[in-house]
Amino acid sequence: MAELVGNLLVAQSGGPTAVINASVAGVVQEAGRHEAIEEIYGGANGILGILNEDLIDLNEEKARSIEGLKHTPAAALGTCRYKLDFKKKPDQAARDMDRLFEVFKAHNIRYFFYAGGNDSQDTANKIHEETIKRGFEVRVIGVPKTIDNDLPHTDHCPGYGSVIKYNAATVMEVAADVGSMATDDGSCCIVEVMGRAAGWIAAGTVLAKRTPESAPHIILLPEIPFNEAAFIEKVKETVAKARCCIVVVGEGLKNDKGEEIGADKTRLDAFGHAVLSGAADRLAEIVQGRLNLKTRTVKLGYAQRAAGHFASETDRLEAVACGEAAVRAAMDGKSGFMVKIVRLQDHPYRWTTGLQDLKDIANVEHLIPREWITEDGFLPNEKFVAYARPLIEGEINVPIHEGLPRHTVLDKIPVDKVLPPRS
Repeated sequence: MAELVGNLLVAQSGGPTAVINASVAGVVQEAGRHEAIEEIYGGANGILGILNEDLIDLNEEKARSIEGLKHTPAAALGTCRYKLDFKKKPDQAARDMDRLFEVFKAHNIRYFFYAGGNDSQDTANKIHEETIKRGFEVRVIGVPKTIDNDLPHTDHCPGYGSVIKYNAATVMEVAADVGSMATDDGSCCIVEVMGRAAGWIAAGTVLAKRTPESAPHIILLPEIPFNEAAFIEKVKETVAKARCCIVVVGEGLKNDKGEEIGADKTRLDAFGHAVLSGAADRLAEIVQGRLNLKTRTVKLGYAQRAAGHFASETDRLEAVACGEAAVRAAMDGKSGFMVKIVRLQDHPYRWTTGLQDLKDIANVEHLIPREWITEDGFLPNEKFVAYARPLIEGEINVPIHEGLPRHTVLDKIPVDKVLPPRS
């Protein structure tokens, strides 16, 4: 195979995680080992920044800054939720694709790596297919990222182990607080976590359950239609036994009609989805109205995906490895694939990386198998616990400055623009 000489471009997309920057660090550090890669660029704010020719010269970053990305949450390069939407906006998408390749050609981009979830892998797949149509060789590899853990064909996604480690610990602490204040009248606390279609994040909090009596007592998953009567009976039964009930709910919880109970249909996100922000509030209304029980809500929000101070070391190592594997695959001539994590065994946990066709990944959601959930639908079972427990193992030695985590801030030296502004 003829060696492909040129520049590398890496970008991030979608909601950040505690370890997405570790994948970028893996890409950059592995790229530095290959002479065929001349310049290493970052796309500022994902595909949108690339379209605007906003590129960052990562060769100008200090080596310790790149290493520091492994302990820095959020998206160091900047992210976006912009989509090349050929179905709803075909004319705009066609113009965007033309512009993208103008940028690629102007800066001799021959290696492109996109770290993101379902929509990002769809974008990467479209770009790969376009390289073939246009006869312009760019090796495109997707790097998996999503706390939602809903990408198919990979055992799990970088970012997932860290979010459930933090969330499970938070549920334990909230439960200790609520339990210590529980009175004979009883109380209920509802913790809302992210997860629109898949309940992987909510399910992960079951790892906090050290005994059958301990919290969380109920976990409501988007995969299981919400049954109000059964839910109220379960809360009532739990409070009678423990004086308090800790409920975890995925934000995308649906009723038996498939409607999200917490959706605000008056507000839409960048992809046209109703904004989710009310599942816990709706459940609190139900509990208070039906049981007249003191009820509080906790929404973990951005904190759950940005908690780098309590990230999983296993998760960090896998995120770095996915970035490194992406570069190695491209150097081997591969294009049109996403790196995936392959589980070899549970005890002790062993894993490796592999590749999956992007066309098998794009816009496919992987949900929790029904056989991993208890018959009544209120908790994940031992099969899920065996799957999830290894992913939270290991503690990160977070760099500290003046008592708080030290985060890396890139210099973001811009690459000179050579094209006219995007129209």
